Amino acid sequence: MIALGSDHAGLPLKREIMALLDSMNLEYRDFGTLTADSCDYAVFAQRAANAVACGECDRGILCCGTGIGISIAANKVKGIRCVACSDCFSAKMSRMHNDANMLAMGARVVGAELGRMIAEIWLTTGFEGGRHQRRIDQITAIENGENLG
Repeated sequence: MIALGSDHAGLPLKREIMALLDSMNLEYRDFGTLTADSCDYAVFAQRAANAVACGECDRGILCCGTGIGISIAANKVKGIRCVACSDCFSAKMSRMHNDANMLAMGARVVGAELGRMIAEIWLTTGFEGGRHQRRIDQITAIENGENLG
């Protein structure tokens, strides 16, 4: 299950992502917004990120104007590794090396087709593990207030 969230600026791109998920036969839950009325991205980032962090959803995709603000908000939720992404290579590497569990994109930065490409690559790329797991464990340690030295 994929958690989705957006503000008003990201709504058109989120709708494109919904169509992509439908074509890939992937289930999703939309945590809003549902209208083009002006709203605050942090509300929807938190709702979707909480669903990923607690295991209700496996991963999440967020959209706002740039992808930056909504990713910062999502990353405040413990257990979330949200990447703001606007290219296919970074999308792939964020999964392979960083095991990113949320993707954020900017509707004003990437168009519909590029957004769909980024999301599809991100959704179909797995985590390599190995030496990269050690780094994920370090990120988790920082999140838990530990000093890496």
